Amino acid sequence: METLILHPKNKEQLAAIKAFVKALKIDFTTEKDTYNEDFVKEILQAREDIKNGKGVKVNVDELWK
Repeated sequence: METLILHPKNKEQLAAIKAFVKALKIDFTTEKDTYNEDFVKEILQAREDIKNGKGVKVNVDELWK
C-alpha cells in the first residue's frame, strides 16, 4: 500500500481529516511537530518582514570578500 502525508492548514482541517479517516475505519497515526512553536513563529514573522521590505539583504557573492 501507500502512505499519505497530509498537511492541514489549521485545526479545523485536521479535525475534518481525522473524522473522515475514522469514518472509513482506516488506521492512522499522528506525530507532533518537532519544532518549538515559538521558533516557528519567529521564522514565519521573519519571512513576512522580508516580504514587507523590512530586514537586511546580504549579497551572498560578497559575503566572504
